[in-house]
Amino acid sequence: MSLERLPQQRIDEAVALLKRIETEFAPAAFANSLGAEDMVLTDLIARHAPGIEMFTLDTGRLHEETYHLMQKVADRYGRPLRVYFPQPEAVQQYATAHGVNGFYESVELRKACCHARKVEPLGRALKGKAAWITGLRREQAVTRRDLPDREFDAAHGIEKFNPLAAWSEAEVWAYLHAYGVPTNALHDRGFPSIGCAPCTRALAVGEDVRAGRWWWEDPATKECGLHPAKREKEAA
Repeated sequence: MSLERLPQQRIDEAVALLKRIETEFAPAAFANSLGAEDMVLTDLIARHAPGIEMFTLDTGRLHEETYHLMQKVADRYGRPLRVYFPQPEAVQQYATAHGVNGFYESVELRKACCHARKVEPLGRALKGKAAWITGLRREQAVTRRDLPDREFDAAHGIEKFNPLAAWSEAEVWAYLHAYGVPTNALHDRGFPSIGCAPCTRALAVGEDVRAGRWWWEDPATKECGLHPAKREKEAA
């Protein structure tokens, strides 16, 4: 898909929202997972709303290709990502009780691992912020079909914005190619969605875009706790 086929309105709306967040919801932060969507936002923020902080969560189990991309971001945009790590004590307690790879045993243990490695660090990253930004899209998963552009995150008590909620995968890649934005090398090896190495695999032909994440679970449970599914919010 060429940039000519990516509606300029898509870009303009995203830029307008980011500029509004930068001025009206300061301090705001972008939680950068370094996936394709988040690289679109990385480029848009760096060029149009540099006042927005960009950070990432290093779970300690990321792919080597993801670390390479972190460095490319720093080199290209002249602003290294702020990195948040899990608390060593929490990781040690989990590994001692359940084993290093205990997350394969049940949804509960997988979510407990995600909580220690991602959810708790995110809480520290968002402390004192008025808003946070994600690269979530409605097309990505059944748990995200009703994703709004803006919502209130009760867990952190701040506004949450999803500027690319309406974008298609083709539009994401049209932007990346048109502007020469660096991406994770794993995308070229069949990984549309990239998380921790033990929990991410390449897709087979015809599989859903999120099938490579926590592939041993039911699709309805495939969230790590950073973005609870609607049904989880309603049950809370």
